[in-house]
Amino acid sequence: MSRIASLPLFHQIAGQAVLVLGDGPAAEPKRRLVERAGGVIVDDLPRAIEEGVRLAFIAYEDARACEVVAINARCAGMLVNVVDRPELCDFTTPSILDRDPLLVAIGTGGASAGLAKHVRLRLERVLPATLGALAQALEAARPGLRARFPDGAERRRAVDAALREGGPLDPLDPGAHARAAAWAEGVAAEAGGAGAQALVEVTLTSADPEDLTLRQARLLGEADVLWLDGAVPPAILARARADAARQVLAEGGLEDAEAARGLTLILRWRPEASSAA
Repeated sequence: MSRIASLPLFHQIAGQAVLVLGDGPAAEPKRRLVERAGGVIVDDLPRAIEEGVRLAFIAYEDARACEVVAINARCAGMLVNVVDRPELCDFTTPSILDRDPLLVAIGTGGASAGLAKHVRLRLERVLPATLGALAQALEAARPGLRARFPDGAERRRAVDAALREGGPLDPLDPGAHARAAAWAEGVAAEAGGAGAQALVEVTLTSADPEDLTLRQARLLGEADVLWLDGAVPPAILARARADAARQVLAEGGLEDAEAARGLTLILRWRPEASSAA
């Protein structure tokens, strides 16, 4: 299985107390971050322990003070972030691209905050300011989509078809949000197509996910079921949906009943085909 250095999570802290200790330029950004997320700042460790606070940001200039407080807070059950000390952190804070309610978080596990920032700045120029409006429009359309597509897999395929590159709700199209309501109204007519079953075979010759074609990468991201023919590399499987079912393909192939489960991919690992070429 392909490993990741950290588990990315979005933690809702609105109305919750968060411990922030320290003064000066290192602590102030953490206070602003907590306040933006609706958290209530506590600046006293004993009080935080007594109230059962769960998150702590520590930004003292004195390294030893940071170590001592981090140990005490962690022993009290808090998850701890120590500014510029990744070895003392239970979690790190990413660089955030805000298209409320859509957030893009870019992290390096504490390796380089500067790198995360500059990746975010590049993405700021690419991602439309209307992405938040598109997210809100899709949220508003959700009840109608659930009524038209009771099956979650069918509903997901309908949304995938709309959001993919060139689709009516292409996220990189600044005007996509204005079409969302009309799309949701009209998608019922396409319900049969959205719920259709599909079986696609993909032959893989390279373990490098960068060698995937655009079509292969899209299919991996949308497939409901993956049948693995051979030792498909973990780096390739990491590009698939996390909730896609994964099965090992038997020598006899697939029965019709097995194949008819939404978008199904047969991934055939054939590195020798690349060597032969």
